[in-house]
Amino acid sequence: MTWEWLIIVLYGLSLLFIFFFSLGQLHLTFHYLRAKKKQKKNTVRTPEMKGEYPKVCVQLPIFNERYVVNRLVDAVCELDYPNELLEIQLLDDSTDETTEMLESKAQYWQSKGKNIKLIRRPDRIDFKAGALKYGMEITDAEFIAIFDADFLPQPHFLKATVPHFQNEKVGVVQTRWGHVNKDYSLLTRLQAFGLDAHFTIEQVGRNSAGSFINFNGTGGVWRKETIIDAGGWSADTLTEDLDLSYRSQLKGWEFLYKEDVESPAELPIIMPAIKSQQFRWNKGGAETARKNFLNVLKSPIKFSNKLHAFFHLFNSSIFIAILITAVLSVPMLWIKSIHPELALMFQVGSVFLLGFFSIAIFYWVANKHLMKGIKHGKYFFKTFPLFITVSMGLSLHNALAVAEGLLGFKSAFIRTPKFNISDKNKSWKDNQYIKLQFSWLSVLEILLAFYFAFAIFLGISLGDYGLIIFHLMLMLGFSMVFYHSVKPQLK
Repeated sequence: MTWEWLIIVLYGLSLLFIFFFSLGQLHLTFHYLRAKKKQKKNTVRTPEMKGEYPKVCVQLPIFNERYVVNRLVDAVCELDYPNELLEIQLLDDSTDETTEMLESKAQYWQSKGKNIKLIRRPDRIDFKAGALKYGMEITDAEFIAIFDADFLPQPHFLKATVPHFQNEKVGVVQTRWGHVNKDYSLLTRLQAFGLDAHFTIEQVGRNSAGSFINFNGTGGVWRKETIIDAGGWSADTLTEDLDLSYRSQLKGWEFLYKEDVESPAELPIIMPAIKSQQFRWNKGGAETARKNFLNVLKSPIKFSNKLHAFFHLFNSSIFIAILITAVLSVPMLWIKSIHPELALMFQVGSVFLLGFFSIAIFYWVANKHLMKGIKHGKYFFKTFPLFITVSMGLSLHNALAVAEGLLGFKSAFIRTPKFNISDKNKSWKDNQYIKLQFSWLSVLEILLAFYFAFAIFLGISLGDYGLIIFHLMLMLGFSMVFYHSVKPQLK
């Protein structure tokens, strides 16, 4: 019975984590709805700028981005802001023709009166964090806006964000990501569906509750003093943005989230690119949790905010819980069949599966707000099951990333390839940055698909149908992730 109880305990603890995580998401949904109700009563506007605008430096960290740099630089140079108060830094670490393209663009916009500089470091140390730090040391601007290479800021961006810094407690203003290629494919639609929930309910909910939120690495503005006060950019995690966000808020700085200001960006269009981005986000999040959570516990903030910080910092750990629950659910079927005396315990344990309904409410509310009620229900019921299914299929990949982060295994910063493709009829095959390699992880993913196909057969054989839908979603999820991972290599 020792091994059986070990399985039962691990299975139960994983379900418990999923349950409490989902309750946390439901609580954020409550705060989001309350915040939206307040907004209806009191219209939220950008405060009027009293006096002159301050000087702003827009930093564009770039490394080998030949497909998107031209549109990025053009968009930034078209920002509606006084020329004499706007500095643009092209923080270029490129090793290809991107540098020549930037030189040409810089010269063009300089001739138009823009204060734009191409800046190259002697050494590419500390990747993006190092580039941002290098640029910050050579600007006298009071505020710093940051955009990744795949972003297209709208002209009103600075005038919609900078006035909020008249409140001297505000250290960061973060805006909502938009998607320039949402309708390119099923994969881009599913990514947009997940990101939209973060940029509506999570950011607004946490901000409304007075809990810590995060600068999302791009599409936001920093008060330079805040960065310095928090100890500056650090490259000891893969998510330097989340790390600095927590260190800043622990110092007492307030973060403001502007849901009504959209910063359009490109979504990865092939699974290998999605995986590289997911790996960095999930491992970096775990590294940041390992580094900062003890400081959060020691801080004088409210217990409820510490609880939100726990689920915020450790949210990527949900993939470990999902993977453990999924894998152990199969031997659990066997244990249930040979130990009918434990039936009541299993029935109580199944209550935790209700947590999935909390997740459904979370995404329903986020989707309803963004869709403005237009065909919302049809789109949700078509997209949500697929989103959850593919998320389950990514649980192995993401769980390994989280485990590496929590255990302190270091790895290099892996950039996400950009494509500049939104037309469904255009191909990405000529992208020079895509280096497709076979991964043994894909073999494990298809083996897990077969494993959960067996689980369906086992459940039917034992007359236990309670987990069949769960196992069906896992089988389909791992099959889809495997298919989309190897598909680009077959073309």
